[in-house]
Amino acid sequence: MALTREERAEFLAEPLIAALSVDAGEKGRAPLSVPVWYEYEPGGEFWILTGRDSRKDQLIAKAGRFTLMMDRLEPTIRYVSVEGPVTGREPATRDRLHALAARYLPADKVDAYVDFAWDDHGEQVILRMRPERWLSSDLGRI
Repeated sequence: MALTREERAEFLAEPLIAALSVDAGEKGRAPLSVPVWYEYEPGGEFWILTGRDSRKDQLIAKAGRFTLMMDRLEPTIRYVSVEGPVTGREPATRDRLHALAARYLPADKVDAYVDFAWDDHGEQVILRMRPERWLSSDLGRI
C-alpha cells in the first residue's frame, strides 16, 4: 500500500542510505547506481554531495535528473523512490558536509569524519533535486 505524504516524510527523516540511479548515457549500458547520503526537507528538495567532476556528477549533469530510492526491512518492508530534475549545483561547504555527516554518524564521530572527508575527498558539490515522481509502499500492510 502506498504511503501517505506524512508517512513518506517521516520515513525520509530516518538516516537511510539512498541508492542513487542516473542514466549512464550509453546504449546498452545499465544506469549508474551508487549509495549516497541525502538530506530532504518535507515539501522541498533533496540534496546530495558528490565529487566535483566525478562520473556521478558528469552523468547527472548530462541527464539533468536522477532517482533516489530508500528502503528498510524492519519493522516492516518499506520503500520510497523519488525522481526529479536537478534544480541546482553549487560548491559544497564544510558546514553542509557537517550537517550531512551529523545525520548519519554518532555525534562523537562527526568532526573526525568531516576533517577526513574535507581533506581526502577532493572538491565536492551539492546537487539539488526537485521531487517530480514518487513511488512508495509499506509491504507490511498487505
